[in-house]
Parts: sequence; structure tokens; C-alpha cells
Amino acid sequence: MNTQLSQQSVPQYSHRLAIADDLPAIVAIYNNTIPSRQVTADIEPVTVASRLDWFNEHSADKRHIWVVEANGQMLGWLSYSNFHARVAYAHTAEISIYLTQCARRKGLGAYFLAEAIAFAPTLNIHTLVGLIFGHNEPSLKLFERFGFERWANMPRVAILDGVERDLVIVGKRVA
Repeated sequence: MNTQLSQQSVPQYSHRLAIADDLPAIVAIYNNTIPSRQVTADIEPVTVASRLDWFNEHSADKRHIWVVEANGQMLGWLSYSNFHARVAYAHTAEISIYLTQCARRKGLGAYFLAEAIAFAPTLNIHTLVGLIFGHNEPSLKLFERFGFERWANMPRVAILDGVERDLVIVGKRVA
């Protein structure tokens, strides 16, 4: 990837670590993606209470959740999550990016991805993976633009509104 080109094409954003008070906005952004049937395998909205353990599993020293805000409104969030609970996978993290509708196609996803790739080694993460529905072309193209390769295709593993969907696992070695 041409780093100079990617830096020029990504608008200026800044992020911070999420705090507990951010969880309602994080959940709201997540829930707003559910109806598209393109981003998550959840088919019903989740609650703040149901996401509390997930939030608490992320810490400043291991697995971050970042948020980007503008004018007092959260535009999106990114999380590094454990890929698998077994210790041998400790250096691999799943990366997830969720954006508000108004922030999509404005470079925020690219910003998050560039920052996550650069920062991952400081968290002792060597490999990043993304789990993306096969019909989610915008996300697949974004990750491919940043050098992620298709490592697996899991055909018809999800059913959304009666439609079987593929799951594509993309990955990139970052350290």
C-alpha cells in the first residue's frame, strides 16, 4: 500500500479510548446497523446491559475500543477483540468498525483502519482479522485497500431474513 497516498486520501479525524459513559452511543450505532443485514449477524437490537461484559473485556492495556466524535456526537467506534480465548491466539485480534449513517463514505473507516494497523504492534498484536459478510462489498473493499487478504470463505453460515449468507475472514500480518 502506498502510505503517502493513503494519508492524503484520509480526512483528519482523532479518536480516544471509549469510557463507560460511551456505551449507550456505541450500542446505538451498532443497533442502527442491524436493519441493513450487511454488517452484523444480530437480527434484533442489543441492550446496553447485554453489552456491558463485552465492554469490560476491553482494556487500555490489551484490547481497545476507540471512538470518534464531532460536535458532541459519536460518529463511530472501533474495537480490537480477542480472536479466540485460547492463549496461543493472544497475538491475533479481531477488528470491528461501526459508523453512524452520516459518517459512512467520508473516510472515517479508512482512518480507523489505518490507525488500528499502525497501533496494533504496541498492544503486542501481530495479526489482525476481520469477519465480514460476503455481500458487504464496501467493507471488503476497504480492508483489501489496506492490504488485508481473504483468508477464508465460509459459505452460507448465516441466515438473515431467510437468506443464507457467506462470511469472509480477512487478515493481515501487522508485526
